[in-house]
Amino acid sequence: MYKDTIAAISTPVGEGGIGIVRLSGPKARAIAGKLFDHKLSDRRLVYGHIIDPESGDVVDEVLTAYMKAPNTYTREDVVEINSHGGAVPLQRVLELALSSGARLANPGEFTLRAFLNGRIDLAQAESVLDVIRAKTEASLRLAVSGLKGRLSGELKQVRSELMDVLAYLTARIDFPEDEVEAQDVESPLEQCRQTLDRLIADADTGIAYRQGVRTAIVGRPNVGKSSLLNLLLREDRAIVTEVPGTTRDTVEEVVNIKGVPFVLIDTAGIVHSKDVVESLGIERSRRAIEMADFVLLVIDRSEQLTHYDEEIIDLLADKTVLTVANKADLPHKAKMDGISRPVVTISALSGDGLHELEDMMVEAVLGGKVISSDAALVTNPRHKVLLKKAYDSVSQALKSAREGMPEDFISIDITATLNALGEITGDTVTEELLETIFSSFCIGK
Repeated sequence: MYKDTIAAISTPVGEGGIGIVRLSGPKARAIAGKLFDHKLSDRRLVYGHIIDPESGDVVDEVLTAYMKAPNTYTREDVVEINSHGGAVPLQRVLELALSSGARLANPGEFTLRAFLNGRIDLAQAESVLDVIRAKTEASLRLAVSGLKGRLSGELKQVRSELMDVLAYLTARIDFPEDEVEAQDVESPLEQCRQTLDRLIADADTGIAYRQGVRTAIVGRPNVGKSSLLNLLLREDRAIVTEVPGTTRDTVEEVVNIKGVPFVLIDTAGIVHSKDVVESLGIERSRRAIEMADFVLLVIDRSEQLTHYDEEIIDLLADKTVLTVANKADLPHKAKMDGISRPVVTISALSGDGLHELEDMMVEAVLGGKVISSDAALVTNPRHKVLLKKAYDSVSQALKSAREGMPEDFISIDITATLNALGEITGDTVTEELLETIFSSFCIGK
């Protein structure tokens, strides 16, 4: 455990009914005792006041909880002071805690201490941030599943099996003259390989639920892109007029469609323009397409396709695209024969076709996959990269074993697999990696 005590405001900045100043460390209770005018008891919420030790002035009326180590979030002594939720009283309580011997916590340091003190592993620590940032109920369920250690449990089982194989191979290498009882190496390696393969196969689904699907709504001017955005959001978010080129910039909003968060990006109509502002908007639209995971190509089915439509289609050659044939309430004139991608017909004006559009959006992104509430699911891109690395290493170890290669070769690849998995769970982790991960947390968590 750390020798110093940290403090931070753990609730969002702004006005609210309650705000919390959290302390963690060996002096948490003593520091709180200097400021709080009542005696603190373990796991009891005590009413009282925060007093400025120097002036004797009452700073705020509070409820204070003391929790004794090790049964706390950080496995250290923890004190939480529940004051009124204004910026001034919270800041004042924090300043008194700091002047009484605490240090201002770094971003994510409470969760970092929980990890370093063995309460949670690194994958669970990252799930804490996923819970905070969850965009839908489905993504929240996945984050809570990660926090409960479902993924960690599967990976620890894989690591355990690999460690058994490595121990056997090490004994064969270190004691070649002794008779080490023969052990099956291929079966556990194959089992581990299959587990990693399954986790990787579902990773894109988990990542989509976690961070949202960046979806660019593109098309030439006046085909109904902004109307489509408003329809999907069920609100008038973007300005809609009959004047072409109304949208001059990209507009982003998040919508929950069957549990999947779609980050919708309404783009400026793509045409060749001499207007400086419009040209900037078009350039941003092109960048939005490049950065998008998924594209809704909007076509005006009441008009013939133009060369602008064709140019936009060419821009989307390497993208996952769903073509939206808008203005179904008007006579159909556009010939869609040249469009080979999935097409859904809607009227952004009346809302006809909306449910079919939403079904096809989810189908296009998830490929029909449905998340199971009790299955471990990879939701973090960092984890996916490391799982692929682990998969390649264990596959090579299995290949070496089947070809009768020396134990040294097999051991090297098993060790590489263990190291990659250890970077997910935190069993093999560098200080630089920890700094990178926890720097994305807010101060106070």
